[in-house]
Amino acid sequence: MTGPSSTPRGEHTPKPGIWWTTTVGWSGEQLADDDAEPPRANRATRRAAARAARRRPTA
Repeated sequence: MTGPSSTPRGEHTPKPGIWWTTTVGWSGEQLADDDAEPPRANRATRRAAARAARRRPTA
């Protein structure tokens, strides 16, 4: 098995007749209750906040 190449390859051109169809659209308004709790942060965010709190000096 060979290692990764140091020379990057050019962009791949698709076969003739192939078309990429990508659409971006809004599916509608999303409503949230005023009394609902905010969503919990993901694990990486919680861990980063904990590290920052440990580094923070206490006066």
